[in-house]
Amino acid sequence: MAGKREYPCPEIDTDECKGCGLCVLSCPKKVLVVSDKLNSKGYHYSEYAGEGCIGCGICFYACPEPGAVTVYLKDYEEEEAS
Repeated sequence: MAGKREYPCPEIDTDECKGCGLCVLSCPKKVLVVSDKLNSKGYHYSEYAGEGCIGCGICFYACPEPGAVTVYLKDYEEEEAS
């Protein structure tokens, strides 16, 4: 994600996402969408709409692809690059 993040927020690894849409369907706040863009493997990947995430993690648990979805919670602090 580019720019300043608002937490909580999900992060989708676009190259891991296969575009099944399970995270989109499971999100109670409907803040995930399937992109019109394609990833390097030719799938329409899921992406965060940019605001409204409550950090519940349902998208993470619904995703069948290990490592495709990460949910950063409200108190998450980014590590400084060394």
